[in-house]
Amino acid sequence: MEGLPRPGRCLVMGILNVTPDSFSDGGLYMDIRCAIDRGLELAAQGADIVDVGGESTRPGARPVGLDEELARTVPVVRELARAGVCTSIDTMHAPVARANVEAGARLVNDVSGGLADRAMARTVALAGVPYVAMHWRAPSHEMDRHADYDDVVADVVAELGCRLWQLAEQGVDPSRVVLDPGLGFAKRPEHDWALLAGLGALRQLGYPLLVGASRKRFIGAALAVGGAGEVPPGGRDMATAAVSALAAGAGAFCVRVHDVRAGLDAVRMAAAYLEHVDRDRDPGL
Repeated sequence: MEGLPRPGRCLVMGILNVTPDSFSDGGLYMDIRCAIDRGLELAAQGADIVDVGGESTRPGARPVGLDEELARTVPVVRELARAGVCTSIDTMHAPVARANVEAGARLVNDVSGGLADRAMARTVALAGVPYVAMHWRAPSHEMDRHADYDDVVADVVAELGCRLWQLAEQGVDPSRVVLDPGLGFAKRPEHDWALLAGLGALRQLGYPLLVGASRKRFIGAALAVGGAGEVPPGGRDMATAAVSALAAGAGAFCVRVHDVRAGLDAVRMAAAYLEHVDRDRDPGL
């Protein structure tokens, strides 16, 4: 993908939430200096991309004003870009995407896939940067009411396919699009697991896939099976790494994680595994 690192393995995107209300780290990096330092730390830990977000998209979250989102994100992206860090902007809003690309962001990560702001597609097309389009049905405060599928893999494939056509019609270069199945967004745990198991079907759309599983509810639910009790989001990083390894092994282009060190180890193990699987299939390699 032009403009992004090419390490020869699944990319690791480190999460940097400059918000007071994100589900696992809200409020930790509200101070701009703290946020910049955290971004530098994520890069030092091996993050290929640092994803800066100024609006929580957790279930039930309410939107923030554009001015507030801009104030939270632009100074952080600008300083990280000046330091040579590959940054992305996590936003559903075209003005925020535009301002952060101008500040140095190399990628726009839009959880709505352009549905929340109809100007987003044109903005991304003009900016000429890679664009993550996630499967999305509704805003965070109401998305749980839309977790209704006949066959979640087939439905997500069909809805993303329709979205791809619409984005291309609006001028977005298909070679710059990355797809995200939207784990946890209008999905119940059983839907998330089905999508992870069905990454092969999603890859048949012909686009790179980003998988954002980090610390999400379906991981907590799986850890609680057998009477283990609810595991808080901050205690889900080892399990997240296991999911990242599964996703990378299934061909994901990028995983989005809170714990970069664990995520990097996970994708490296997946790369080593795949290398040996390929050699076993063709000893002449």
